[in-house]
Amino acid sequence: MTCRVAILISGRGSNMASLIEATQAADFPAEIALVLSNRPDAEGLERAKAAGIATLAIDHKAFPDRESFDRALDAALNEHDIAFICLAGFMRVLSDWFVERWAGRMINIHPSLLPLYRGTQTHRRALADGVLVHGCTVHFVVPELDAGPIIAQAVVPVVPGDTGESLAARVIVQEHRLYPQALRMICDGTARLENGRVVFSRGWNASGALHSPG
Repeated sequence: MTCRVAILISGRGSNMASLIEATQAADFPAEIALVLSNRPDAEGLERAKAAGIATLAIDHKAFPDRESFDRALDAALNEHDIAFICLAGFMRVLSDWFVERWAGRMINIHPSLLPLYRGTQTHRRALADGVLVHGCTVHFVVPELDAGPIIAQAVVPVVPGDTGESLAARVIVQEHRLYPQALRMICDGTARLENGRVVFSRGWNASGALHSPG
């Protein structure tokens, strides 16, 4: 059986598009059953509609506090029989109540090699520190921001003359590759959460490495 997945967005949904494209493969163990946004004008909603996917907007501004919005979000997800959530540019800090309710069933992609550079402005901070490699991480969501168990990471070189924009452009290419791979591993059982860590059911290729400069 395929896993019914909801993607939560706030904007244009570039990672959403990569997930939708990947799940259209016949052998992918998940289906995107819903795209939901806290912003009714989010560009990604129209992109999802064009792909034939159910969409829903729940405007967070219509609620008096964070938890009341999150409860409406939870009710909508249950109404659509959602089993798993992918956050893809969802610009809301979710309440502990919601995160704990969906513990082990919600993942996020973050534009850094966690645990480095939690939060925002990750590319600028990486450049300021003079690192030679940077990247992105898919992780389970926990109440502490960007601190959940890591599922997958991708690494890019930082090169002389990089700006935050040029580095971000290189990282997002890897985000679009990594997020579908991580979702596949979770849904087919290749990666699973055990005692607060991600464990894998297949071996690793330990021979590869990225050298920078190189």
